[in-house]
Amino acid sequence: MFSFSNISVHFTGEYLFHNISFLINRRDRIGLVGKNGVGKSTLLKIMHGSLKPEQGEIAIPSGASVGYLPQILNPSTDKTVIKEALEAFKGVLKLKDKLGELSVQLQHSDDYESGAYLEIVQRFNDLNEKIQYAGGQNIEAETEKVLGGLGFRRKDFSRNMGEFSHGWQMRVEIAKILLSRPDLILLDEPTNHLDIESIQWLEEFLKNYPGAVVIVSHDRAMLDNITNRTLEISKGQLYDYKASYSDYLKMREERLDQQIAEYNNQQQEIRQIERFIERFRYKNTKAKQVQSRIKMLEKMDKVEIDDIEQSRIHFSFPTARGSGKIVVEGHNVSKNYGSNKVLEKVDFVALRGEKIAFVGKNGEGKSTFSKIITGHLDYEGELKLGHNVQIGYYAQNQGEFLDQNKTVYDTIDDIATGDIRTRIRAILGGFLFDEDDIDKKVSVLSGGEKSRLSLAKLLLTPVNLLVLDEPTNHLDMSSKDVLKNALLQYNGTLIIVSHDRDFLQGLTSKVYEFKNRKIKEHLGDISEFIRSRKLRNLDELNKGGKSAKKSQDQKSGGQLKWEKKKELEKQLRKIQKSVAGSEARIDELESAITGKDELLANPEKNKNMLAFGDTFFKEYNELKKALDLEMEKWERQQSELEKLQQELKRSIP
Repeated sequence: MFSFSNISVHFTGEYLFHNISFLINRRDRIGLVGKNGVGKSTLLKIMHGSLKPEQGEIAIPSGASVGYLPQILNPSTDKTVIKEALEAFKGVLKLKDKLGELSVQLQHSDDYESGAYLEIVQRFNDLNEKIQYAGGQNIEAETEKVLGGLGFRRKDFSRNMGEFSHGWQMRVEIAKILLSRPDLILLDEPTNHLDIESIQWLEEFLKNYPGAVVIVSHDRAMLDNITNRTLEISKGQLYDYKASYSDYLKMREERLDQQIAEYNNQQQEIRQIERFIERFRYKNTKAKQVQSRIKMLEKMDKVEIDDIEQSRIHFSFPTARGSGKIVVEGHNVSKNYGSNKVLEKVDFVALRGEKIAFVGKNGEGKSTFSKIITGHLDYEGELKLGHNVQIGYYAQNQGEFLDQNKTVYDTIDDIATGDIRTRIRAILGGFLFDEDDIDKKVSVLSGGEKSRLSLAKLLLTPVNLLVLDEPTNHLDMSSKDVLKNALLQYNGTLIIVSHDRDFLQGLTSKVYEFKNRKIKEHLGDISEFIRSRKLRNLDELNKGGKSAKKSQDQKSGGQLKWEKKKELEKQLRKIQKSVAGSEARIDELESAITGKDELLANPEKNKNMLAFGDTFFKEYNELKKALDLEMEKWERQQSELEKLQQELKRSIP
């Protein structure tokens, strides 16, 4: 259990948060949420220990470890991918080196009865046990498994880290955290560096992880799939909800309704007190009562309404002149980076008004093809734009293309023309830049602020083809919702690269999957694409013959649903019984270990314990190993139980 009590941090003369307290328990899956700038990343740093709070107490269990992925990190190493990932096992590798040294000493010693020899044997056994407990026998296999899950191919393992982009280097950092198996994992916007397939793999990994997880993310689907608890920072306070993100939103609305009611009641009380003071201020007979009410007002704890959803970007894309029916057409488009072939003889057509999503693993050419379409990269083959096509392009790292020395206002003023120049402040206000912000240099803006400023620039020129590469990175939930609504209303052609499943859902009518240097067209939105991918994967595993399929097809849909529901209920009862048995076994083992802990804590009162010697400690270690195995078994069963419950829920109309 990690305990944080009365934590306070100042920022620019005000409290970022004040006297907040919370606990993190084993197996907690916590989503840390709040508007941009409320202190989510700061709180993660405090949990990690890289930042000390100005006030408060932190209690961390002895020997507990914390893994932390910051939002911005610049990995610097000349190692290969596999060697850098193996740094996660630095402690285990040191233990292995020591074990090797002890092995050499044993080989060169022949005094088997001496105390020194027996001491070396004991140290050798202790070290070997520690290595086995830490999974030291399978570190290479485990490392390759995690790197593969995060999108690396086997041939990438021997490549130098410097050959990869920043996003791929960040994946290695994620792998190192997962491999080190800390008691608490802290992740700050991990999905900024991952594609859809890797996000799904990470979700499954974190669901089954034996330790606690705290994650800051603007990926609504990821929070819903992983978290069972939500911590919200608002107006310097922390609110703890025992719920996933979607359920938290409903509970937050209830809290806001209660706040508004309390605020209105207090305001009515304040008005009554002020009327009394104003009426009797100059009457000597009422002086004491007036002073009493003045002090009452001064001491009153003012109820504040959280400013949730009150500050939202608001905009719509300007209407542009219509384009020809064919907006983009490409034949045999290929692209190489040196000897690395990214795209090979790709054919592509985008028609007027279509909304298209580019998906696939990072490195498969989505951003490359976007840059080819917008004229930012050369290529082989043929690609042409249709009649009267005007392009608006938002790059994945668009914020880096802003002039860091200009102010927010000048960034817009430099490209604004005509009547737009008179509306610059209004445009910036629509993107949450107030009067104090517009004179800030771009260099001091946060990632989210740079993204909003880049989006504001897109408004200045009407375009009929929008090409957006990861536009939701760094945007908060509210801003993403507004952007999605604007894109739904947009009357031009849209091509969007994104790994945000919730953002893409219902936005596009066509998906192009980038894989193995080719692209493949899928009709429908991202949800239909993911469902089709899952069905294909299941079909590959399905070994049933044609006769079985025919028999299945002959059954009515209702009959199949009923049978599936009954089978799920049967499996559910079985796993529930197994989970209950496992929990009873865990209680039994924990009780036995507690009893032995009490003996160890009071050796003088339990002198008989010494008579058992090695037998006592052997039983003690066996109990702890049995508990660890039972916990792993329970976690697997619990994960299976949750999946069955979700599947059963979906099967009920």
